[in-house]
Amino acid sequence: MNGRVSVGLTIPSPSTGVWEVFGLPLRAYALCIIAGIIVAMIIANRRWRARGGSGESMEMVAVVAVPCGIVGARLYHVITDYQLYFGDGRNPVDALKIWQGGLGVWGAVAGGVLGAYLVARRRQIVFPALLDAVAPAIVVAQAIGRLGNWFNQELFGRPTSLPWALEIDPAFRPLGYAQYPTFHPTFLYEMVWNLLVALALVLLDRRYRLGHGKVFALYVIFYTLGRFWIEALRIDQVNEIGGFRLNNYTSLIVFLAALGWFLWLVKNRPGREEVVEGDPERGLALSKAGDAERGLSLSNTSGEQQPGAEHDAATGPGPDSDHGSATSSGRGGVEGHEPANLEAKPESP
Repeated sequence: MNGRVSVGLTIPSPSTGVWEVFGLPLRAYALCIIAGIIVAMIIANRRWRARGGSGESMEMVAVVAVPCGIVGARLYHVITDYQLYFGDGRNPVDALKIWQGGLGVWGAVAGGVLGAYLVARRRQIVFPALLDAVAPAIVVAQAIGRLGNWFNQELFGRPTSLPWALEIDPAFRPLGYAQYPTFHPTFLYEMVWNLLVALALVLLDRRYRLGHGKVFALYVIFYTLGRFWIEALRIDQVNEIGGFRLNNYTSLIVFLAALGWFLWLVKNRPGREEVVEGDPERGLALSKAGDAERGLSLSNTSGEQQPGAEHDAATGPGPDSDHGSATSSGRGGVEGHEPANLEAKPESP
């Protein structure tokens, strides 16, 4: 008997989160994290290749960013919940036992972004474009990783009798809540929210061709918005300031910073990058040269039928001329607009 009380329509918690395989513990928490990383790598690779980047570069980013993200996640958790590992009756060695749970998403994103930046500098990757490509992948990984909290019966919310309430074994109920059998499934709330955020990012990116870091900024805005109210439901013991949980302050501060960043990008960085890997200046110069060559070719072809076209090709079309419109509207034109007949490359989710 595990002490559970049947309360009708509820979400049961797994009876165990660890299985023995050939004498070694196989932990569900770790499997959820690994599954999230694998899915994120697949999504990020598809999106990056659709933007014109190479799969090799994305693999290098993953090799560096994933370990940095895990280290950052653990550091954030240990620093913000230091009382769990240091002090009377505590064992500092427990801070290294990552398989027991305790990864801070803020540290994970910060560490992962730092690792990705180091790779981007080395491989001449346009960093804001890289952030835009991986943003939906990151939030999907977060959604999958939340299943680990379900297996560990941790980080749930206040008691509730809603039909989707989560059953928690007595051994995992916090002090003062032993009499309550069911709680808010905050792991599920955040999982669903994150998947909706990922979908919104992909759709907005397809619709508006966002670039220069706008997709990543929206990811931060949407995630922190959901995390704020989900965090307010949780009852696990954490540090508080003025009656509010530390992660609520973090969510609010990061939300405001991301919102300001996004608004600045909309005003000062319209459109999106055409070259995302290699030397951006060289890629832009090649693009302009190619457009100029095509425009000259069109003018020469037209000159076989119309006198004076040779003069137009040399001096440029007059203000009322239709000649050379491909040049003036191409990527290498003065205004830098897209060619009218250039179809947008379809984005992968």
